[in-house]
Amino acid sequence: MAQQTEKKKFHKLLFVKTCFWFAIIMILFAVVLGFIYMRLYEQTIMNDYMDQTKAKAGRVAKRCSTFFLQGDTEGWKEYLTLLTEIEQTEIWMVSNDEAMYPLTGEYAISREFFSQLDSYQSGYRDILNNVFHNIPSGKNWFSEDHGGMNIITIGMPVLGVNGEVAGGIIMNVKAENQKEVVDSSWRLMFISGGIALGIAFITALIYARALSNPILKIRRTALELADGNYEVTTNVHQNDEIGELAYTMDFLSEKLKENEIERQNLEQMRFDFFANVSHELRTPITVMRAYTESLVDGVVTKPEKIQHSYERMLGECQGMERLVGDLLLLSKMQNPDFTVEKEPVNLVQIFEDLRKSAGAIGKEKNITADLYTELPVVMMLGDYDRLRQMFLVILDNAIKFSPEGSVVYIRITCDEQITVSIRDEGVGISEEEQKYIFEKFYKSRLRQNAKGSGLGLAIAKQIAIKHGGTIEIQSEVGKGTEIIFSFPEMADNYEL
Repeated sequence: MAQQTEKKKFHKLLFVKTCFWFAIIMILFAVVLGFIYMRLYEQTIMNDYMDQTKAKAGRVAKRCSTFFLQGDTEGWKEYLTLLTEIEQTEIWMVSNDEAMYPLTGEYAISREFFSQLDSYQSGYRDILNNVFHNIPSGKNWFSEDHGGMNIITIGMPVLGVNGEVAGGIIMNVKAENQKEVVDSSWRLMFISGGIALGIAFITALIYARALSNPILKIRRTALELADGNYEVTTNVHQNDEIGELAYTMDFLSEKLKENEIERQNLEQMRFDFFANVSHELRTPITVMRAYTESLVDGVVTKPEKIQHSYERMLGECQGMERLVGDLLLLSKMQNPDFTVEKEPVNLVQIFEDLRKSAGAIGKEKNITADLYTELPVVMMLGDYDRLRQMFLVILDNAIKFSPEGSVVYIRITCDEQITVSIRDEGVGISEEEQKYIFEKFYKSRLRQNAKGSGLGLAIAKQIAIKHGGTIEIQSEVGKGTEIIFSFPEMADNYEL
C-alpha cells in the first residue's frame, strides 16, 4: 500500500503546485504592476517634454510679437534663422487672416497656404483654431509628413496691436528621443522583471521544498504506522502548524507503540494464563484418572485402599473446584464494569472474626495472631465477605510461611486514611520475587506453596482495588514479611 501511494503524477505533487501557482501570481503581479508603472512613466516623460516645448514656444511667440510691434523684420528673420539652426526645430509662423492687423508675409505664411499640407486636417487644424482664439494648444501624434514618426506639436498665439491675435506659432519637435528612452525603460523593466522572477522562482522552490518536505515526512510516517511500524517518527521540529501536526503524529506513534506493547503483554498473559490453567488442571486430572483406572481395572481390591482412592479423588475434585472458583472470582474482579456492594463495615469486627479462623489454621504450628487497633471501632465502606476473604488470604500466607511458635501481628491505624498491617516472622520474600507475587499463578518454590493455586494474592489485590485501596509489601529474607493495606477513611470513625 505504501509503495502504491508513493506513485503520484508529477503535476499533482504539492511541491509542483506551490511553485506553479507562486510563479503564476508573481508573473501576473509583475505584468500588471510593470504595465501600470511604464504607462505612468511614459506619460510623465511625454508630459514633461511637452511642457518644456510649450515653454520654448511661448518664448518664441513673445519674441515674434516684440519684433512685429517694433516692425523689426530683419531682426525677426535673423532670430528665426539662428533658432532653427540651434534648436533644430521646425517652426511655422501662420498669419491670422481674420485679425485687424495680422502678421505680414515677412513674418508668417497665410492660413490658406498652411492648410494645403497633407497633414493639416489630422494634425494642425484644431491646434490652429485654438491658437487663433488665444488658446495655447499641443498634442503628441504620428505624422506621415515627418517620415512616419511621433512628433510633439505646440501652437502658441502671437499677440499684435491692442493684444489681438495677429497669428500663431506652430512648433514641431521630434519625440523619437523620448520614445527611445521609454523603449529602453521597457527593455530594462523586462530584464529586471525577468531577473526578479528568476529570483522569486528560486525562492518559491526553496519555500515549496521547505513546505512539502515535512508534509512528505509526516505522510511517510503515517504510511509506516499503517503498516504496523510504530517505532517510526517524523523528525520534524517546527514552531508552526506543520510542527504541531508532526508533534501530534509522533504522539500518535508513541501511543500506538504503547498500545502494541500492552497488546503483546496481554497476549502473553493470555497465553500464560491458559498454560498455567492447563498445568494446574493436568495434575489433579492425572491423579483422578490413575485412581479411576485402578478401581475400574480391579487393581485396588482392599476396602481401605478403595476408600483411600475415593478420598484422594474427592480431594482433587475439591481442589479443581477451588481453582475454577478462584478463576471466576478473579475474572469478575478484573472486569472494569464490576462493582462491589458497599456498606459501612467495622474492620475490627472482621479481624476479631478472622482471629478465630486464624487460630484454627495456626493451631498445628502454635501460631497466634496479635491484634492492635487505635480505636475499638474502625468503619469503612466495603463488602464484608470480600474484605474478610482478602484479609484471610494474607493471614493464611503469613501462618503458612511462619515458623512454629511465632506471632502474626495485625495493626489497624487511622491517620487521614485507614492503614491495615499484617506482619509475620516467616522466611521472607526476596526483592526479585516481590515484583511478581501479585501476578496470577505466581508461586514461590518453597514447599509451603506446593498446594497453592497462585491466585490468592492476585484476588486480594483486585479486592483492595475495588474498595479504592492499595496493597504494598515490605519483606526481607529471613526476617519476615509485612503486607500493608490503605483505604479511604469514613468521617464517622470515633473513639468510644
